[in-house]
Amino acid sequence: MRLAQHPKFSRWLEQVTATGGCAHPVHLTGHTTTWDTATGKVLHHYDTRDEPGERLLVRCRNRRSSVCLPCSRLHAGDTFHLVRAGLAGGKTVPVQVRDHPRLFVTLTAPSFGPVHRTTTDGHRCHPRRNADRCEHGHPRSCTAIHTPDDARVGQPLCPGCYDYPAHVLWHAHTGLLWDRFTRATRRHLATAAGLPQSRFRDHARLSFAKVAEYQRRAAIHVHAVVRLDGPDGPANPPPTWGTADLLTTAIREAAQSATVRSPHSPAAGEHLLRWGAQLDARPLRTFNDHHGLADDAVAAYVAKYVTKGAAETAAGTDHPLKTRAEIEATPASPHVRALMRTCWHLGGLPEYAHLRLRPWTHTLGYRGHILTKSRAYSTTYTALRAQRTEHQLGTPTTHHPDTATTDTYWRYTGSGHTPGAALIATGIAEDSTRNHEMARSAPPKGVVNTFTFGGPA
Repeated sequence: MRLAQHPKFSRWLEQVTATGGCAHPVHLTGHTTTWDTATGKVLHHYDTRDEPGERLLVRCRNRRSSVCLPCSRLHAGDTFHLVRAGLAGGKTVPVQVRDHPRLFVTLTAPSFGPVHRTTTDGHRCHPRRNADRCEHGHPRSCTAIHTPDDARVGQPLCPGCYDYPAHVLWHAHTGLLWDRFTRATRRHLATAAGLPQSRFRDHARLSFAKVAEYQRRAAIHVHAVVRLDGPDGPANPPPTWGTADLLTTAIREAAQSATVRSPHSPAAGEHLLRWGAQLDARPLRTFNDHHGLADDAVAAYVAKYVTKGAAETAAGTDHPLKTRAEIEATPASPHVRALMRTCWHLGGLPEYAHLRLRPWTHTLGYRGHILTKSRAYSTTYTALRAQRTEHQLGTPTTHHPDTATTDTYWRYTGSGHTPGAALIATGIAEDSTRNHEMARSAPPKGVVNTFTFGGPA
């Protein structure tokens, strides 16, 4: 009530609405002034001293739906357009890119020990004839049929036999392993085309966008869109030898040959890290061929996993852990807590100091971004946000002359909402979601809806 009776409540409501009901908006104070250096005329001036509380609310832009649902939905939409532009064109990418060889690739982690798995097809989990027990006293087999909601799915048959150090170190080197995978793919393509490896970029270019996802066993696997272009990127067609079949073969060979050796440690030894045996590479549809995966379906699949945090997938937490004691208080499975303890232990060894495992204990050692892309794949998040701003304002964001100079000063003053403001922001976020759902389900233009609130017309 105190907030609603404030003289500037309507302006505060405009700010919250502009953020889409962001759950944790960032509070900024400062000013920005743009003037023409040739004439000295002030073209634009904004100061937060005229705002409620002398501050401006901006989106937190958190991608995790468990942290901020409105911003995660916006991020998922941006991701959809970013990935789709690299598949079907648009956003500065020509539509002819759809005829380029394009694959949807899934790379998995290797096995670090047997785990309980979903067996909805009626088969048993790990059946073994005359199976004995391991040295830790656990059975080496499991004859149960696990459903997807079974809590045992993803848990090791024996935690003592599970290679937790290899699991953590594989996560820490996934980015380097991906880099070597792409290098090996280019190398195999050049060899198949009869080109020196150093001359590959003069004939073709490999572009990609990938997203990382946690499996039920708390191991990362990678979904990637891989595209083969000409030497100048998506505007050039690939060479005649650059076919989808050749790209598929090169990817499979690269996945088998790419390896990374972890630093030797007296406590954990040395591990040879590689991709898992399970590999999936499927082509996408072209203009003249309707077989394969659809562009929109792949883009939506990637966008869906971008908004999931480690806590939502039961594979960690969405916030860093400061002390070892926080690991035991984390609401996670014993398997995940064992991975966290391994991260914390290995992070204290000098040979692994450069991996910074302790600051990444909450993600089980994985230090990469959830989504990454090559430079020439498609547009960027920054460009998409600028286009959205121009659409909302109705004017270009760069409408000032070349002689204009901007002077800005901004300072961070806090974040989040008070309890009362949070209730109002939640209502605004729910209204925005409802409006989007109604717009999505509305009939196309030219189609008359024969129903009204009073019943059939």
